[in-house]
Order: sequence, then structure tokens, then C-alpha cells
Amino acid sequence: MPSVFIDGESGTTGLQIRERLAASPYRIRSVPDALRRDTAARLALMAEVDVVVLCLPDDAAREAVALAASLGQRAPRLLDASTAHRTAPGWVYGFPELAAGQPAAIAAATHVSNPGCYATGAIALLRPLLDRGVIGPEHPISINAVSGYSGGGRGMIEAHEQHGGPAFALYALALGHKHVPEIMQHSGLARRPILVPSVGHFRQGMLVSIPLHLDALPAPVSPEAVAGALREHYAGARHVAVIDLPPDGALDPQGFADPDRLELFVARRGTQAVLIARLDNLGKGAAGAAVQNLHLMLGDAHG
Repeated sequence: MPSVFIDGESGTTGLQIRERLAASPYRIRSVPDALRRDTAARLALMAEVDVVVLCLPDDAAREAVALAASLGQRAPRLLDASTAHRTAPGWVYGFPELAAGQPAAIAAATHVSNPGCYATGAIALLRPLLDRGVIGPEHPISINAVSGYSGGGRGMIEAHEQHGGPAFALYALALGHKHVPEIMQHSGLARRPILVPSVGHFRQGMLVSIPLHLDALPAPVSPEAVAGALREHYAGARHVAVIDLPPDGALDPQGFADPDRLELFVARRGTQAVLIARLDNLGKGAAGAAVQNLHLMLGDAHG
């Protein structure tokens, strides 16, 4: 029976991963609560498991990677849910739908980085269009996104659940959001996009939208061709679906039927289009993606 250690299981993502794995065939190992920060106890457990899932802040995740590496031949495979290694050499990006060979690359990897939530939506929309030359790598891209407050960490969760929180707020207006480098690297963009994230007073759910002037692309295309490129890329995908907009033309960030699925839409009129991704920031945007990657790494078909 494969064994898994969730290092940082008391955080939001760690708890969600553990909950999703409750009915899995894996043996979930933990250090006692009193020893969660004990390096020797964590190292001893790392030596006994097949995969360690890192649900830690970035610096702590880097320290955990070095700790695991000190085991040499006994080192476990690593799945990092932090931002620390999403653009790092030697790490496979854990978005199985990225390209045809990505599931096999994840399955064979010793080090896998779990994607960010905003990045998952943006890359899912952009990568198929860049691969097909619909969008050029230097094309100016703006990404607008709204997430439930559970994506903001413990402090934001407490602020919303104990004190109400704002109905809506923009943030990261210094335009240096930590997901931008991974969006560029894994979508194929060479020009830095503008990412404008925001948070709403709801717990889970996310919308990521990218407006396009189709007549300003390298070769003008129809909105139907854009939607067709997305459908072609994700044909047969279990966890990503390209679907029609609702008749009223409105999308609720909490309106997903399956929290571990990513839904893609194309709104269109004339030479204008808006690409939209809807996902659960704690599902396909975090814990759901981690479990999908874990299934691939441990050799079962659920990935």
C-alpha cells in the first residue's frame, strides 16, 4: 500500500487533501501534533513513505526539500503545493492537461510542483492558443480574476468569517503577484501579462477571465475558432471541460458542479471575445489538483 506524508496537514490545503484521501487506497502517515515542527521526527517519517506532499510556506517548503534530499537514496518523491518550485529547474509542473505528455512526465517525476489557482485558470486558457499560434508570445494579455476568501490563507479566512470582511476587494496592485512567473513559463508568454486579482466575500470558487480583440491577433481568427482550439486541446480530458455559457450570459464563481473540475467558456461578439475559467480555488486550484497529481505519481488511473 503506497504511503503518503502530508507535511503541513493542519493548513487549509493540507486538510482538504487529507479529506480527499480518506477513502483512497493510500496509507496516510502523520507525525504527532507535538512534533510537527520537530526536524528529526519529520525526517524519520520522510524516510518511511513513498511521497511527501508539502503544504508549507515557500521558505519552509525549500527547507523540507533540502531535508528530504539529505536522505539520499531513501529520499521520498515530493509534491509541493507551495509557490517555491513552480518555475524551478528539475521540477515537473503538476497540470496534467498542459500538454499531451504531461501526465506521463508527472507519473515519472521525483519532484512535482502543484500549480497556483489563478495560474491554473490562466494557463488552461492561454496554453492551447499559444501552442496553435492563435496568440503570439509577445501579445499583451490582461487577466482579471476573483477568488473566494479561502484562497487567501488563515488571516484572510479569519477576517471574513469572524469580522465579515469586504464584499469585494482588489489586491496585489503593485502588479507583482506570485503567480505571474508560472503563468508566463507554462503558458508560453514572453511578455509579462497584467494580472488583476480580487477577493469576494464568499468562501470558495474562482473566475479567471482574459479579454481578447481577435482582430489584433497575429492572424485574425473567429470566436468559434478560439473555442474550437480549446475544445481540441481538452478533448478527452477528465477534469477539464469546455462548455457553452448559460443562456443568461452570467457566471457564478460558486456555480461549479464538481469542485475538482475546471470549466472553460468563451464569450463572443463580433471581433471580441472573453476567455473564462471557472474552478474551485481549493479544488482544481489546490487540493483537488494535488490529489490528481498524487494518483499519477503513485500509478493509479485517477489522474
